[in-house]
Amino acid sequence: MKKFLIVPLSILMLYGCGTSKAILTASKTPILTSVDLVNVQEDKVMVSIDPGAFTREEVSFFIPKTVPGTYSSDNYGKYIEDFKALDYEGNELAATKTDDNTWKISNGKSLDKVTYWVNDTYDSENEVKDAVFSPAGTNIKAGENYVLNLHGFVGYFDGLKEVPYEIGITKPANLVSTTSLMEKTMEDQPPTKEVFLADRYFEVIDNPIMYAEPNTETFQINDIEVTLSVYSPNGVYTAASIKESMEKMMAAQKAFLGDIDSTKEYNILLYLSTMDQDANGFGALEHHTSTVVVLPEVMQKDALEQAMIDVVSHEFFHIVTPLNVHSEEIQYFDFNDPKMSRHLWMYEGTTEYFANLFQIQQGLIDEAEFYKRIMDKIGNSKSYDDAMSFTEMSKNILEEPYEDNYANVYEKGALINMVLDIQLREWSNGEKGVLWLMKELSKKYGDMTPFEDEKLIGEIVAMTYPGLKDFFDTYVIGNTPIDYGTFFAKVGLTTKTEEEQTGYFLKGEVPFIDVDQSNDNAIFVRKGIELNSFFNNLGAQAGDVIKSINGTPINLDAIRPIIGQSFGWSPETDIQMVVERDGEELTLEGKVGTPMVNVTKIVPVEDASEAQISLRKAWMKG
Repeated sequence: MKKFLIVPLSILMLYGCGTSKAILTASKTPILTSVDLVNVQEDKVMVSIDPGAFTREEVSFFIPKTVPGTYSSDNYGKYIEDFKALDYEGNELAATKTDDNTWKISNGKSLDKVTYWVNDTYDSENEVKDAVFSPAGTNIKAGENYVLNLHGFVGYFDGLKEVPYEIGITKPANLVSTTSLMEKTMEDQPPTKEVFLADRYFEVIDNPIMYAEPNTETFQINDIEVTLSVYSPNGVYTAASIKESMEKMMAAQKAFLGDIDSTKEYNILLYLSTMDQDANGFGALEHHTSTVVVLPEVMQKDALEQAMIDVVSHEFFHIVTPLNVHSEEIQYFDFNDPKMSRHLWMYEGTTEYFANLFQIQQGLIDEAEFYKRIMDKIGNSKSYDDAMSFTEMSKNILEEPYEDNYANVYEKGALINMVLDIQLREWSNGEKGVLWLMKELSKKYGDMTPFEDEKLIGEIVAMTYPGLKDFFDTYVIGNTPIDYGTFFAKVGLTTKTEEEQTGYFLKGEVPFIDVDQSNDNAIFVRKGIELNSFFNNLGAQAGDVIKSINGTPINLDAIRPIIGQSFGWSPETDIQMVVERDGEELTLEGKVGTPMVNVTKIVPVEDASEAQISLRKAWMKG
């Protein structure tokens, strides 16, 4: 999964991320599921699931609480309404909802099927606290678009997660589907009916479907067939308009990965949001052979293409880990009582590191941009608990205080892999790095052979160098912050700090403010980053809630035009900003000045040795 950490405000600059015993009479009888996308009522669709014959009295039915790749408790059962269990005569059986995601059905021997209505998540994201991350969510836009992350529509019965599914979908004739699910061929298939097959429940939730009017492009990357499907509600973008950048990027990824090859097809489902009662969690969610990407439709083309490169490359690299190299906790994932692995440093950290490393290795960005990305990650990582054990955080990621530190997997997680890469390169005279390590782990395990969670680091040490034990004990298992300067020195790099002009509210694409969606979209001064002189000279502090600017009450809608106006401010422009701090309102006044901030940059050491330069080349160029 890849999220844009500053979700609503990242858009502002665009205006100016062991099987249980079978309980069926025939254990391989497919579970027949139907989803009606035609007869939509009040933005809800009807789902029916026929599991076959049961041999016990009480039956439990589940909608997932958590799905792989999200690392959050989303409770998809909250979006299920009017659940009914029916016998073979169509009579309703007693069914009790025991929690958000579980229904217990009495007289299971008489159960024929269950039915229920599904509400979508996209149009409620602004109203719900802890809303489902959009790429893992669902959309029902009658006759126009359906994003079917199937974990939000299709549930499972206790003990039947390994039984095949047959999913029949009734859909508008003008819409086409994009999915990696196998389609069942039917004679005289009507244009409003499709049937998909899955060998087990995991395949159901691992293969999203998007329905939209035809807007797709297909291209070949070596032996991988890639399909790009785009839903752009106002017709701003076509798949053809962004195909070239996607094809170039994925060709570079394949060249970077070399002989790692775990899929023959890959589908990119791109949903572009209007942000008006629409999806507002931007980023992507990985699957074995596809990804769902959600971005705002208002993005300019160059910004959209760069976001797609950063986000889709991250998701595609997940074919290495955890989709290929992963622990037993992921192989045998419990959707309603998940046991989390301790290796987010690898699942998300390695993936995010590769998503940046491949771009410098394949010539998509230059060294200056690569160094900037590293420094941005170092800076961003400091807004989280830098002394928190990464393995401890990962294992307990669904709980506080670890959950609040999740986004650090994209920051410090990537940096852990960077310093690990440099260390491996140094000890192997430039020959072995993290990519080599992942290839070796892929050979040892692969997508159907999980590793034992507590043994992975020991196995990595055994297949590499004894000194890595201290590295992992100190920086990954332990709570010691990384001294990045030590590792930069190995490759002839150092850092220097200089003053740089910024915008008043933005430093490039990084805002100094953020939005609190749980508090009526209130705008506050960001924590964990160095503020510019504009905020510092006014006396603003991190966490201040901005109540008004020059008499204008501030929320997400009101701040956008003010940011636009700020590009025309002169240093002598007067400003009055009312903020709330610790429950007290304060009035901050002064001249806006010229906004400056101290920026630390990575630069080459002037007298770097040949060994340092050689190691830097091996690290950055492979």
